[in-house]
Amino acid sequence: MEQYVVLVVDDDQEIRDAIEIYLKNEGVFVRKAKDGMEALDMINEHPVHLIILDIMMPRLDGIAATYKIREKKNIPILILSAKSEDVDKILGLHVGADDYVTKPFNPMELVARVKSLLRRYVNLGAYEGIRKAIDLNGLGLDKEAKAVTVHGEPVKLTPIEYKIVELLMTNAGRVFSINEIYERVWNEQGYNAENTVAVHIRKIREKIEIDPKNPRYLKVVWGIGYKMEK
Repeated sequence: MEQYVVLVVDDDQEIRDAIEIYLKNEGVFVRKAKDGMEALDMINEHPVHLIILDIMMPRLDGIAATYKIREKKNIPILILSAKSEDVDKILGLHVGADDYVTKPFNPMELVARVKSLLRRYVNLGAYEGIRKAIDLNGLGLDKEAKAVTVHGEPVKLTPIEYKIVELLMTNAGRVFSINEIYERVWNEQGYNAENTVAVHIRKIREKIEIDPKNPRYLKVVWGIGYKMEK
């Protein structure tokens, strides 16, 4: 891997140090913070390509920190939590996280997910042989700038949200199943992907649609999946 910078945020020093060892073995430079407040200061002062963020922390927890980070930055966020309930994972994704790993975690799985997120972050829009700019009745996609606009107004998307929009806009009119979206965007098998994809679709609609409940662009095809209207 290239020399990427990953910020590990956890109030447990042993976990921070262990993750640092795993990632350093992959050539990743690691910065560490013990809570959300320290993490916010660090990303404002230093370049960071990805954040591994615990949920349960003092001063500012992982959910609140994710929300704050998303106000200004689209850095990929991997939630790390001792909780295994779906509600915590969904909440993390809802406020802007890109993926999650549950403690106790498998080091190889953690490293694999970090690599996958970094690849997507650095290579967004890397499909070959497709148009660099697309316009669908006011919804614009500029692949070179990695930007989405609605009637000329920029839309702030997370890396995962952008990847979903890019996939659907590049193939406008084609219906993608939930599993296919997950596999194409996350580069993993789409087992039990319904909640994960649905959360991201809802957030995208809130950002690109005038009326998210009656979407003009991002349509559901009941029983099949989603498509971007031509």
